[in-house]
Amino acid sequence: MQTVIETKSLCKQYGTRMAVDHVELHVPQGCVYGFIGPNGAGKSTTMKMLLGLIHPTSGSVRLLGQPLTRESRLALLRQTGSLIENPAGYLHLTAQENLEIVADLKGVPHKDIGRVLDIVHLAQDRSRKVGQYSLGMKQRLGIAMALLGSPKLLILDEPTNGLDPAGIQEMRSLIQDMPATTGATVLISSHLLGEMEQMVEQVGIIDHGHMLFEGPLAELQRHSRGSVTLRLLDPAKAAPILRAHGIAADGGCITLPPLRDDLLAALVQQLAMNGAGVVELTPHTKTLEEIFLSLTANEEAD
Repeated sequence: MQTVIETKSLCKQYGTRMAVDHVELHVPQGCVYGFIGPNGAGKSTTMKMLLGLIHPTSGSVRLLGQPLTRESRLALLRQTGSLIENPAGYLHLTAQENLEIVADLKGVPHKDIGRVLDIVHLAQDRSRKVGQYSLGMKQRLGIAMALLGSPKLLILDEPTNGLDPAGIQEMRSLIQDMPATTGATVLISSHLLGEMEQMVEQVGIIDHGHMLFEGPLAELQRHSRGSVTLRLLDPAKAAPILRAHGIAADGGCITLPPLRDDLLAALVQQLAMNGAGVVELTPHTKTLEEIFLSLTANEEAD
């Protein structure tokens, strides 16, 4: 699969502080990639380097298969849409007028404006002044600006920041559908881990400028098993077996620690053969937030 964004040993240093420390990103074509970490982790700095807004201290960036250089930057950015920090826009102008200005700057025909307004569900509000828009509508207008010219890559920095639950849901639905509706690969950053879990396929986790994990969300969850709840008919018959495994037996509902599939299967078989009556087994997958906390804890322990 083609890689739309690739960085090698990307670093940005401010004085003695390493804001981004040898970050390696690999964003596959046609996905929604979640770039996740707490505030101050290095997300925005990395995204600004991807767009050539700030220069790396060291390392390299490739966008759409091409090295990002001073000479190639403009050509690559014509194929890239972005929304970094707060959405731009003139509050005293309508959405239509704002988009016409951006279209002229990008050299995009005005007929493209209707298409992007439809994608972000603002077609009916195109004649309203942006100053009358809610924050969620302004964020969607910012995405419409980014979509002008049918970019192959969208880079969105914290697009759900400050939105109410309804606005977050609307933005999540919009971004989930983006590769299918526009053909663009999406790199989205956020510190709202639970929200990201519901909209991304690929994940990169960063903290203190270091990448802690990169890969499919499903792989991250597989490698971060949660506990298992076991419900039994006869806890007394299960008690000696559980104690032998170092598990406290207290009543008919037991919480098992994370176990490999083969070990869990062997334990359940032992319990069944001993007449404990296993009636229910419920695995609990850690949320992305729990996984992140465990990854950062491991990093600090190292």
